[in-house]
Amino acid sequence: MSGKEPLLGTLKVCIRSLQEGTSPCTDSSPHLQPFCEILEMILRKGIKQPVWGFKKRDYWHWIEQLPQQVTHHNVTLLSIMTEKTSSCEKVLTAQGRGRYFLRQALSRKLLAVAIQQLVRVPRLLEWYDPVISILGNEDFLEPFLSMMLVVTEISFSLDVQNSSFLDESWQLPVCLTYETVPCKELGMVLRYLDGRIFIIELLPQSQAEVDEVVLVGDIIDEINGFSLRNAYNGQAGTVLQKLKGKPLSFHLIRWKWHDGGVYKPLLPYLKVLRERIPNFQLQHEHTHKEQTGGPCLQGSRLLYNLRYLGQVNVGKLGGKEVLDQGISTVLEKCLPPQEILFDVKETEVFVQQKISSKQVLFHYPYTDISCVGQRLDGKNLFAFCIVVSPEVPDHSSFDCLVFQSNSEEETEEIVRRIGKDMYALGILWSSQFYITYQLNKSPVTLTS
Repeated sequence: MSGKEPLLGTLKVCIRSLQEGTSPCTDSSPHLQPFCEILEMILRKGIKQPVWGFKKRDYWHWIEQLPQQVTHHNVTLLSIMTEKTSSCEKVLTAQGRGRYFLRQALSRKLLAVAIQQLVRVPRLLEWYDPVISILGNEDFLEPFLSMMLVVTEISFSLDVQNSSFLDESWQLPVCLTYETVPCKELGMVLRYLDGRIFIIELLPQSQAEVDEVVLVGDIIDEINGFSLRNAYNGQAGTVLQKLKGKPLSFHLIRWKWHDGGVYKPLLPYLKVLRERIPNFQLQHEHTHKEQTGGPCLQGSRLLYNLRYLGQVNVGKLGGKEVLDQGISTVLEKCLPPQEILFDVKETEVFVQQKISSKQVLFHYPYTDISCVGQRLDGKNLFAFCIVVSPEVPDHSSFDCLVFQSNSEEETEEIVRRIGKDMYALGILWSSQFYITYQLNKSPVTLTS
């Protein structure tokens, strides 16, 4: 009789955390990485290694045999996933390919099917030790498969394209797209290091500097869909030459992670860059923001250069007392901030992306806003709540949207303008909430 298996207990806790988190589960979920790490430990535990010094086995070497072994009706999808993994240019090792496959399987809800088919293969015990493994042990295999079925009921929305660091880590970098018009000189100075292309300088007044997307220290991952994961010296220039005169779309890997610090798998690369280029420094902000950091004019309107940090549902209450709770919850999610242009219009708040095509993110009339306020903790944070499903007041709830400005003065100005416009409209949109700003009071300011 087998004893308890600690990894299964830990896996169960991870799955419960995923179930209790937001749906669908995205790459920003704090529970995703621990779950994937435990799952990988289980798939590796007890793998039999070759005796005569052949290449070390990993669970991917077992999974890649899947198309030849399965007879299930899902064989087509599983075969496509396996072939896509084998041909992916962004993962170069068995470890990276195994992780890439697992992320696909989670997104497609096929993880349980894949493992069920694999464990039915008679050659299973050729791969796994029945004494120390989980997959080769009947007592442990049944509860593991049951938990995989539970995982299938969880929705995952993962950016499978973000895979260039799966060889090194389950921790994923922040990625973004830089789109620019055809030009003679982009102004990006590049350095090739171990198959990766680092941006080590932006030339003054160049297109890349003016567009304010790229930061020194970022990595070029793709150009117009062409992967540069294992690039040779000069390859980026060759690709750009072929695309001469065409609009360009760069898939970039940001050197900064969600918490504002350096993305940890980049540390060894950055150490080498600093040794080879003594004056190399990471760029923290765009040059224009460093110089001005304030509002700008678009036509005749004053727009604020802000960062949108995310939103969270705060329940049935939409008064100012939930703002602090909403801000704290959004900060805990550590979502990548979005550079935005924020416009306080006469009847609505209008927000659009600052980069790319100036896409409109959202706009809310003041009749949908229940409260607005800032937090005095030196981080220049403010938020407002909007009603969800206002057409059904009895069943509506509230979302709290959180922003970061460039100074306390700018934050106060934005909050004051929104509050003033709300008061001028005399907003009354439900029997429970009457939102105005009295003439002798300024809009609410929250303390930390």
